Amino acid sequence: MAYPEIDPVAFSIGRISVHWYGIMYLLGFLAAWYLGVRRSEKRWSPIRRNKVEDLIVYAAFGVILGGRCGYVLFYNFDKWLADPLWLIRIWEGGMSFHGGLLGVVIALAIFARQVRQPFLAIADFVAPLVPIGLGLGRIGNFIGQELWGRPTDVPWGMIFPSDPERLVRHPSQLYQATLEGLVLFILLFWFSRKPRPIGMVSGMFLAFYGIFRFAVEFVRMPDSHIGFVYHGWMTRGQVLSLPMILIGLLLIIFAWVQDRLNKEQQISKPKEKHSS
Repeated sequence: MAYPEIDPVAFSIGRISVHWYGIMYLLGFLAAWYLGVRRSEKRWSPIRRNKVEDLIVYAAFGVILGGRCGYVLFYNFDKWLADPLWLIRIWEGGMSFHGGLLGVVIALAIFARQVRQPFLAIADFVAPLVPIGLGLGRIGNFIGQELWGRPTDVPWGMIFPSDPERLVRHPSQLYQATLEGLVLFILLFWFSRKPRPIGMVSGMFLAFYGIFRFAVEFVRMPDSHIGFVYHGWMTRGQVLSLPMILIGLLLIIFAWVQDRLNKEQQISKPKEKHSS
């Protein structure tokens, strides 16, 4: 299958070039804002409409700062040691989802404290807003011809023009856009359409993103300067996804157990009152 060559630069204004990757980030934040406004109208929403913009700003800073720091620490620590100022040269590229996730967690914890809501309630509110941005970001990777897949002979394999080896490869960016973006969005949006035990939506996000990412890493090229990090087959992305899957499953179990205990307490209260 021929690669649909698209200029990574969407347009230029003088010396300033606007890349599709940056536009995808912007569209992702706009989509999160729109969905956040819609969800804030639900009577069980932990935040009101007038706080959605603040929430998106907090999350945006968490994504950008955490994503950059994560990319430096998880994937290019040696380069940063040799050139510490490279950390702030974001325009040279390099973002990590796992670092962005940690950044968002910190940002949401600060936001939750300000609005005096439980952290997990805010995290449950935000989780369904994230996948569209993830999917758009992977499309940006595809247009920018980065993070491509391993060599393959499948009919839909592509030769990326920027690949010096000119091999037919998996379009793994599109696999991730589909699983981490579309499928995860449908799953979380459907699951969160009504109130759920606190922490369960967040657990679903962590577990399923981790599973999808772990699976796609089998056909995605590992970073050339890192390669495989365990037993000659596990990638850094898979190593970082395993804690997500574990924490997600624990959150789901915790939310379910807490919900059952709360319901049992509510049932037992009238009986205790009647017996007295």
